[in-house]
Amino acid sequence: MKFTHGRVAAAAVVSLSVVLAGCGDGGSGDSSGKGDGPVTIEYWSWSEAKNVDPVVAEFNATHDDIKLKFVKQADNLGAAQNTRNAVAAGKGVPCLVQNFGEVPSLVGEGLLTDVDETLKPYLDKFNEAAFSAVQAGGKFYAVPTGFEPTFMMINRTVYDQYGVEVPQTWDDLIAAGKELKKHGVYVMNLAGEDPSTLVNLVQQAGGTWYEVDGDSWKVDFLSAESLKAADVVQQLVDNDLVANQTYQDRPALISYFDSGKMVSLLTQTWQLQSYELNYKKSLGDWEPVDLPQFSDATEFTTSSFSSNGGLLVPKGCENPKEAVEAAVWLKTDKAAIDATYQKDTKQYQWPGAMKDVTPWVDSTVPDKLFGTHKSEARDVILKSVEHAKSNWTVGPNYTGVFSELQDQWAQIVTKKTTVKQALEHMQKFTVDDLKSKNINVEG
Repeated sequence: MKFTHGRVAAAAVVSLSVVLAGCGDGGSGDSSGKGDGPVTIEYWSWSEAKNVDPVVAEFNATHDDIKLKFVKQADNLGAAQNTRNAVAAGKGVPCLVQNFGEVPSLVGEGLLTDVDETLKPYLDKFNEAAFSAVQAGGKFYAVPTGFEPTFMMINRTVYDQYGVEVPQTWDDLIAAGKELKKHGVYVMNLAGEDPSTLVNLVQQAGGTWYEVDGDSWKVDFLSAESLKAADVVQQLVDNDLVANQTYQDRPALISYFDSGKMVSLLTQTWQLQSYELNYKKSLGDWEPVDLPQFSDATEFTTSSFSSNGGLLVPKGCENPKEAVEAAVWLKTDKAAIDATYQKDTKQYQWPGAMKDVTPWVDSTVPDKLFGTHKSEARDVILKSVEHAKSNWTVGPNYTGVFSELQDQWAQIVTKKTTVKQALEHMQKFTVDDLKSKNINVEG
């Protein structure tokens, strides 16, 4: 389950008190009345110009007091380094940056402006499920860009060939895997470098590895929710039900998915077009289905947390009020989303921060990928959005913790350690790391 595009190593984090208290607005506040012309907001992003330019043009054509200036970044690593350099120098600081890391860690570095009060008048425009990714210590430090809905797609042709029922629970998926194994088919893929399947299962179970407790952090990798998620992964690994194809060779990975040897993909809307363009053998064989649930779940739940789910306002931005206003328009105004339409793909950018995504759902569904099941995709996607929740909290050292988790995950999928043993290791590692940084921690 690979839902993110990569992670950036964070610089040293500071104490919890800084994370909770924030770093101030870091700029000169409301700039209305400055000069005679409109305020110009530099917007740094590594998205392709063809995707951003039409949106910026629409904003500038419809706003007199604020203008956007798009500055293309090479990639997320480049944006991260350029932002750090600008903040450190105290000049040339952009006012909007595409997110390149977890917000609490970036706050701990002193990189972000506290936009809590500025953003609050606009909160009713957003899907509340998008909030957790842009908060630290209960305050907003970025404008939500939201999340992509999570669901499953299965190779229905292969499922039907072997008489296997569509899984509705994780127990069903494990049972399906055992039946498919008899025919040399894997039920899922767990790449050795990507522990996001475990992370997302913990989130779906309602768990979190960090919590704020008074003036300290509480760390719990061994909660009931974590162990419930761990049990699913352990059964998949122990019973040899999953492939371990790497994400690092994308063409080989897609070819493997297309082969019929692995038949269930946890996916999101942004990935569908790639499958449509690259599948050869299995195009039309796939069916979108609801994300499997835990057997004891009392309500249908998907996860809404996205580590990249915000537009950052860096510390030192001279016009944070206008930056927030522009960002809110970019992510919640119908005209902004409509301006993202690409004629070649016939798609809009997914409006992950908005309450009502219905006008744009159909464009995310490719013509041929799902064959006769195409009409089912709309309801599956909307159900995922409607039931998205997250109690997930990102701690101040999460970037380094995730890197350690990647190492543990590689040992899990190769049966060198168990999931529970890895979680026990992560508990100690995380607590020790926070203590070494003089951050108050329980656990």
